[in-house]
Amino acid sequence: MRFVTRVRALAAVLGVVAATVAVAAGPVDAQAAGDGPVPGEPWVVTLGDSAISGEAGRWAGNTNQASSRVDAGGAGAYDEGQGSEPIPGCHRSTAAEAHIGVDASGDPVRSLNLACSGARTYSFVSDSGDWKPGLDFHNQGGRKGQAQMLQEFASTHDVEAVTVLIGANNFGFRDIVVQCVANWLTSPSWWKNYCHDDASIRNRFTASAVEARTNEVAGAIANVRQAMTNAGYTDGDYTIIVQTYSSPVPRGSQFRYPESGWTRQSIGGCGIWNRDADWANDTAVVRMNQAARNGAARSGAPNIVVLEMKDALNGRRLCENTVGLLEERGIASWQSPGAVDQTEWVSQIRTVTTLVGPYQLQESLHPSWWGQLALRNCLRQAYGDGDATVRGGTCVRGNGLNARGEPNMVLQ
Repeated sequence: MRFVTRVRALAAVLGVVAATVAVAAGPVDAQAAGDGPVPGEPWVVTLGDSAISGEAGRWAGNTNQASSRVDAGGAGAYDEGQGSEPIPGCHRSTAAEAHIGVDASGDPVRSLNLACSGARTYSFVSDSGDWKPGLDFHNQGGRKGQAQMLQEFASTHDVEAVTVLIGANNFGFRDIVVQCVANWLTSPSWWKNYCHDDASIRNRFTASAVEARTNEVAGAIANVRQAMTNAGYTDGDYTIIVQTYSSPVPRGSQFRYPESGWTRQSIGGCGIWNRDADWANDTAVVRMNQAARNGAARSGAPNIVVLEMKDALNGRRLCENTVGLLEERGIASWQSPGAVDQTEWVSQIRTVTTLVGPYQLQESLHPSWWGQLALRNCLRQAYGDGDATVRGGTCVRGNGLNARGEPNMVLQ
């Protein structure tokens, strides 16, 4: 029964229902059209949820020993250089992929990260009271949607690319993680209770549910295009890069901890049954990405490219048998030579027994420092030299680090 108690506590901390107050997706007040791109330095803007905001970007690898061994971003990792988060809980980290720094030729490129951890296609207030800006034009009481913020920024800056990653929270990403870990914690290996066949999970991925989520993504991307139009841009002035989600866990046969016993969660922080891990890779991530990809096509925007990231973290995922905790690999810290190739790029799932400061619960199961920098490398390659050189493609992992301290990646 103590494991049931732990699960109930975990569910309470996570806040199983993320949204309490939804707001209208359309603009509150009409905005005057801008004058188009402003001459000057080019900018890349990122919009979306935790997978692109930089959630977990403070941590480089995982350890069950001193957190300082993996603390790459430090206490200011999420404060955007302002001493505290401008929007609490958005976790726009210093490692976020937005900050490509230069283009393919080495010329400077500025960046703005408007994404927010927990965001959906629409703006809302979470159970914890945090504002979650969606990809809409909400503009009331100082709270603005990401499309509104983009419109205002693009009116006075030369935005050449807008990168969008959204939809996972519309499917209920947090609830899915809670249910899958809860089922693992409360059932024995000889009588497994899977999450993928629970009605509460299965119903999120029916054909009609995926169709609804696809339309929501399409509307969000249409809002991005409208924001840029309102700022005075034509479709030829910039590119929308629609990004897909990375797989955070391996298939069941690729876990380095057994299903029996408790080490899979107590040591690895990945308490998921093998069949649920297979389902996550074969169904959950696939259908979230279908919604992103098909939503992009349905949005009507002609200036879209798709950046495929599903397999970008393969070989470095949470609990994958090709990597390990720092102590399992005999690595002193994240700065040790070769650490990038021997440690995980996804943060552990932390329950009430493993959640100790300075870790935060919402960081669980997100691309961390190395993962974010790897995705940044991919985005830089997609951006190219800006303008007509922006392209889509499939990003796959390499080995070692480039001159900017990022994992080597290849955009195919």
